[in-house]
Amino acid sequence: MADDAKGGGGLEFHPMDQFIVKPLFGDVGDPVHWYTITNATLWLALAVLAIIGLMVLTTSKRAVVPGRGQSIAELMYGFVYKMVEDVTGKDGIKYFPYIMTLFMFILCANFLGLIPMSFTTTSHIAVTAILGFGVFFAVTILGFVKNGASFLGLFWVSSAPLPLRPVLAIIEIISYFVRPVSHSIRLAGNMMAGHAVLKVFAGFAQVAAIAPVAIIGVMAIYGLEVLVSAIQAYVFTILTCVYLKDALHPHH
Repeated sequence: MADDAKGGGGLEFHPMDQFIVKPLFGDVGDPVHWYTITNATLWLALAVLAIIGLMVLTTSKRAVVPGRGQSIAELMYGFVYKMVEDVTGKDGIKYFPYIMTLFMFILCANFLGLIPMSFTTTSHIAVTAILGFGVFFAVTILGFVKNGASFLGLFWVSSAPLPLRPVLAIIEIISYFVRPVSHSIRLAGNMMAGHAVLKVFAGFAQVAAIAPVAIIGVMAIYGLEVLVSAIQAYVFTILTCVYLKDALHPHH
């Protein structure tokens, strides 16, 4: 947001500027190469450090009566473990470390993005696509390794009438290959939309006439974004568990 360049007294909102990837060192207009350290790189690294701090450092000296950090770490561990066990069954427990890592990374990245002047890495499709396609290729390869050609039975709806089965098979194949796209866009879209609306309300808060209403709106939307950040991490993780279940038990 900035004053109108022509001095007209209006306000310009640029809610999408917060998603621009910029070099961490140097001028804003400098080109970004694959090796350039950017604001996105910084906040991705901070998300990893947050996970290490929460799950490793707070539990390095485990106590019978846990402290706050250990209690949070144990709560997260138990929550994700129960989710994996309930959705995938006992066979999926061996893949718990991968799913736990996904959940914690997305959760920490989402919450770090709520810090004022921070950068929301999970609002970028480049980040969420890596996560989504990583899950897609992992469960697909696992499905063929565990079940061989019978994994293709996932697309054959044997309970449907025989004439409809080929049509349903085509629909199932299309929906299967759309999974990584919807998986990644859902997370990035929700994070980007919420932060953009939050920036717009923050801009209106500078207008004296509507400042009180705008400030209340900012508080309400910020509270909603806290909830959305946790929900989106949960949704991404539970969908990963569902896809893993399909890979382990394609005929169920």
